[in-house]
Amino acid sequence: MKHSMLCDTSKLIGRVLMSLIFLFAGWNKIGGYEMTEAFMVSMGIPGFILPLVIVIELVGGLAVLLGIFTRISAFVLFLFCLASAFLVHLSPGDATEMTSFMKNITIAGGFLILTCAGAGRFSLDHWIRGK
Repeated sequence: MKHSMLCDTSKLIGRVLMSLIFLFAGWNKIGGYEMTEAFMVSMGIPGFILPLVIVIELVGGLAVLLGIFTRISAFVLFLFCLASAFLVHLSPGDATEMTSFMKNITIAGGFLILTCAGAGRFSLDHWIRGK
């Protein structure tokens, strides 16, 4: 297998894996809207931004999955992961929350790489724009 084929296949699989958590999370937030809003408020985050959070997760996750507007979507999700890590999960005395904090930081790193690398050949970006 050629190196470029391996890289493009890896980018496709990586995009699928990275997008799933956001698609599921966004969908679950719709189903548990009141509970999610109450949790956000308990964390000091205004509940009125929940619709924005849902849009970022669903639209960003779908864009990364399909490989459309990938660099922009990946950068937005990079920022989102950092914000949620520091605003929601940073709790040095709580091992469970610190694991979630580190997962968010790790996912943010993956999105930063995707921001630079792009979606690869197996994407709508490549098909539409030839990038």
